[in-house]
Amino acid sequence: MMTTQSLLVELFVEELPPKALKKLGDAFASELAAQLRVQGLVSAESVVTAYATPRRLAAHITQVWRKAADKTVQQKLMPVSVGLDASGKATPALLKKLQALGADLTDPVAAAAALRKEGDGKNQTLFYDSLVSGATLDSGLQEALQQAIERLPIPKVMSYQLESDCELPGWTSVQFVRPAHGLVALHGSAVVPVKILGLTAGNTTQGHRFEAACSPVLIAQADDYAATLERDGAVIASFSERRAEIVRQLATAASKLGGRVKAIEDEALLDEVTGLVERPNVLVCAFEPEFLDVPQECLILTMKANQKYFPLLDANARLSNRFLVVSNISPTDTSAVVGGNERVVRPRLADAKFFFDQDRKKTLESRVSGLDKVVYHNKLGSQGERMQRVRAIAMAIGQQLGGPELAQQADRAARLAKADLLTDMVGEFPELQGTMGAYYARHDGLGDEVASAIEDHYKPRFSGDELPRNSTGVVVALADKLETLVGMFGIGNLPSGDKDPFALRRHALGVIRMLVEKDLPLDLGTLLAQASPAFGEKIDANLAPLSEFVFDRLSGALREQGYSAKEIDAVLALQPQRLNDVPKRLAAVRAFAALPEAAALAAANKRIGNILKKAPAVDPHVSEVLLRETAEIALYAAIKKVLPSANAQFESGDYSDSLRTLADLRAPVDDFFDGVMVNAEELDLRLNRQGLLKSLHEAMNRVADLSKLAS
Repeated sequence: MMTTQSLLVELFVEELPPKALKKLGDAFASELAAQLRVQGLVSAESVVTAYATPRRLAAHITQVWRKAADKTVQQKLMPVSVGLDASGKATPALLKKLQALGADLTDPVAAAAALRKEGDGKNQTLFYDSLVSGATLDSGLQEALQQAIERLPIPKVMSYQLESDCELPGWTSVQFVRPAHGLVALHGSAVVPVKILGLTAGNTTQGHRFEAACSPVLIAQADDYAATLERDGAVIASFSERRAEIVRQLATAASKLGGRVKAIEDEALLDEVTGLVERPNVLVCAFEPEFLDVPQECLILTMKANQKYFPLLDANARLSNRFLVVSNISPTDTSAVVGGNERVVRPRLADAKFFFDQDRKKTLESRVSGLDKVVYHNKLGSQGERMQRVRAIAMAIGQQLGGPELAQQADRAARLAKADLLTDMVGEFPELQGTMGAYYARHDGLGDEVASAIEDHYKPRFSGDELPRNSTGVVVALADKLETLVGMFGIGNLPSGDKDPFALRRHALGVIRMLVEKDLPLDLGTLLAQASPAFGEKIDANLAPLSEFVFDRLSGALREQGYSAKEIDAVLALQPQRLNDVPKRLAAVRAFAALPEAAALAAANKRIGNILKKAPAVDPHVSEVLLRETAEIALYAAIKKVLPSANAQFESGDYSDSLRTLADLRAPVDDFFDGVMVNAEELDLRLNRQGLLKSLHEAMNRVADLSKLAS
């Protein structure tokens, strides 16, 4: 077979959506390689490299053959008795089948004789072996390119017109993510003659709009693509290399100013900016210090979200009046670029300052009545009604956790928590809800406790986010999330597949995290039951589906933390209502599973459970006078000896010690099953033995359902 060479394919297009660029580039390269691999054109050791710039998607694939290897195809035909007559000649049925397969029937006798037979005697079967020519790169790449383009994860398809290349005048409609203007397809140095989107492949592309050394840029070899594009086209083709260069330049510029780049932690912004430039050039800009009187969250958000700028923090982690811009050009004199960006950001900052100044002219309290005019949900009423429900739930939780004082603080914070939704700043930047409420609360003299609770009641906003800082914040955050969960489940607005418009999964995880990580002595069932009356007749009061949903979220979270499926199933099978107990129960189960007695006791527990399923109404009462066999007398004595200690340890929260104490029952349990017939013919004996097992089962499964540990 001929030697392999590298393959390069590039689509040159108009500016691609920056937020989707990396995903598009990776998908284009991987799908192209996968399609070529299916056709046998790519070696198993081939390396695929994706390239993506604002104006191109490209793939470089090593070890690609010009033609795939021929393949032997075995085709099962029919039994010999059907395909050949008594004299060994082909029957009409066989000839028809061979003709359909494209066999050479010039000499039917020779064609029949060439067939392979498998089997013995009357069970022999005819097989037709043929050599299928391997795909050529020309045809294989054409098909692979078509598939790769059709399967691109395009956010939104565009339709545009191409002038027809046929003799008849007219236009052809094409659909793609952006209008395409060039196609490169090189195998080594040879152009592969493929066509797509009205384009014919060549070996030239376009570089940077303004800084390319030449136009067009000639790609002589597939392996020279990235180097040629950077040298002659002033374009860094690799998304990851361009991103790394931006990070490097940001860090260098920040260090020269004595600050640190705030947005390096913002992966999404880095990806978006990388999708906006072909050759990055970081420049330092500044705005007037007077804007620093505005909360820095507002300034940072407007610079990042609206302008794609990178704010700088000073040594005290406070926003400075310097910011960094990633330019797509590198002029000798950068003053025009710097000045232009400074002029653009100034009105944005002025708007933020205006909103902040205007908002502080009204107190949060004065805005509360306006919530009655803001629709929350057509079945659940206004934001004002929602606020009253959150208040009621928060007061109940606060009373449980800290008495009247905490309940009153939580009520005050809950009343004002949504008021900032009516401010100009939050109207412009919805991401700042809660944050601005805290600023305005402090301005109104409400104190840090209430202000922090207003800001924190949305927390945790995402996976890994911090929890509310103080008790008032925890109470209001719990109330807010419980109101959403109970309300949405109550009207049947449940998550479906990947659709969760009200973020109910996130709310459930937030409730779980606060209950567990804050070690709150609150029952889940009680919390849900307390939240339900606040809705009156608006919702269905059946809370079972919501409780199941929360435990399902808890199970998923525990799996991510490294607990095994058996450990999780054993603990959650009991639906423990104190979620703060779950980690201690899991630790106890893990310690118990390591004991030598664990496997036997788990198996016995499972056996007991199966027995009791057939006698569900059994009373755990045991009559000593009905204990006849030595083994059942010994088991009863062991239970009476062990159970008081195990129960005391359980009640004090020493779950590991409780299970360890119960492990002493292994020997008497084994002896019981070896020497006692549970389902005795005498009814009183049978019921008494079932009662003995029932009492044992209840004692062993207070911490977890140990039968779930049985293999």
